[in-house]
Amino acid sequence: MSGPRQRAARLLRWYPRAWRARYDEEFTELLIADLTERPRSPARAADVIRGGLVARLTDAGLCGFAPDGAERAGPGARASLASLACCAAVFLGFGGSEWSQLAIGWQWSAPDTAAAVATVVMSGAMLVLAGLALLAGLPVARAVAARIARGRARGLIVPSALFLGGLVVMVVGGRHFGNGWPGTGGHPWTHPGPVPGGVAAFAWASTLSVSSFWAHPAALAAFPAAELTWMALSPLALACLVTGAAAALRRTELSPAVLRFETRLARAACLTMAVFLGAGWAWIADRAPRAGSLFHPGVIDVAGLAVMALALATGWQAARQAAR
Repeated sequence: MSGPRQRAARLLRWYPRAWRARYDEEFTELLIADLTERPRSPARAADVIRGGLVARLTDAGLCGFAPDGAERAGPGARASLASLACCAAVFLGFGGSEWSQLAIGWQWSAPDTAAAVATVVMSGAMLVLAGLALLAGLPVARAVAARIARGRARGLIVPSALFLGGLVVMVVGGRHFGNGWPGTGGHPWTHPGPVPGGVAAFAWASTLSVSSFWAHPAALAAFPAAELTWMALSPLALACLVTGAAAALRRTELSPAVLRFETRLARAACLTMAVFLGAGWAWIADRAPRAGSLFHPGVIDVAGLAVMALALATGWQAARQAAR
């Protein structure tokens, strides 16, 4: 068996890096003493794991308060807002897939009442979320640019490069593969769709990876190689974009006024996502669409809504924590 120091080092990995940098030496000595006295103690291991998870949630801005009190209010709020941004990205990744499915169905046939309401409400919510994202991103981008211009770019170069690289890949790939949008050539009916074709095509191409085809390898193998590559690459590009934005937000000092503004936008975003989610559940709960219809929800839609509900719950907690 390994010695107490090695076992203590393994247990400390449950805690985030910032916590270990501050309390590593003291906590390690306490653990070594306890491990020497009680070599086997499931209760101790469970308590360390619980404490580590709480510390990680606190570091992510999802619960508790940072150890430095008021001095950490700004970084704590930025951590909460960064977590909310990650939750919103997950929400929009799955929500965009369902929204584009409804937009495609609208191009080919008249929707039933539930699908029509869901499409209109989701489209309005998407427009509001886009506006909120723009309003939230501008002050952060301005602060990052100001720091770089003053030569204080330490810690911001890599996140900025990740964000810009992911953004370029998503825009170029979404525009390119959007040319294959299944809604093109749809038979028009009395009422035009609420989603412009170019926007719907970009949303469809950007969320191609959210597909039930992953569970059907034989059908997936019939896809063009370029499209398969994009389906695998687009989530990585989105992850780089969101990771870069979250890291830049956490490392950029913002004034209290800007933080209050961002917190209000965070709450508005959560409420808008709740409206979007409600429209999605209303569409899923409707039994009117016939089997085979493009408006007929599938298992992937139900699973997507479940993931969106979890992302919204986590994001709402992050918004509440930022306000605190």
